[in-house]
Amino acid sequence: MQFTSTPRGARLARRLVSHRMHEWGHPYEGLGNEAVTLVAAELVANAVTHGHVPGRDFHLRLTATSGAARVEVTDTRSERQPATGPRPHAPDGESGRGLLLVEALAAGWGVTPRTTAPGKTVWAVVPLPPPGAGPAGPRRVRGGAAARPSGGGTGGPPPGRRRRRAGCVRGRGGRRT
Repeated sequence: MQFTSTPRGARLARRLVSHRMHEWGHPYEGLGNEAVTLVAAELVANAVTHGHVPGRDFHLRLTATSGAARVEVTDTRSERQPATGPRPHAPDGESGRGLLLVEALAAGWGVTPRTTAPGKTVWAVVPLPPPGAGPAGPRRVRGGAAARPSGGGTGGPPPGRRRRRAGCVRGRGGRRT
């Protein structure tokens, strides 16, 4: 699929990957869906940030087999390629951690030059559990609160939002009925 080389294009690409993985039997909150979506988000963000050429789009290709998903992101900038070896980064730096996440989640990744036009393709292969396996949704933790499989959050409402009581319906004027 082709997307504009903008933050909006990156967001749409990330959402498409998550949706496609869900259609292929890997639920939205499943570990496989989250891992592939995160890897795709990092590769797409790098294409938009470092591979952007005005007026040119980036391409995303997602394929899956029974045991792995392959994410390929192609941009038109061939002179700016990610280093495939060890990357030193400042512990308090604002960038440089995206490919560390890709390395941690993917079985392998690399860069290949485009053969038909200028640019490069950055790819990653992410191992997948069998479709439907693993946590398919929130799991229960001590105290009965729901937690996301990624371990984030306490199961409560987001900051700044109040939880509604079960069975309470707000009528006109915001009063409980």
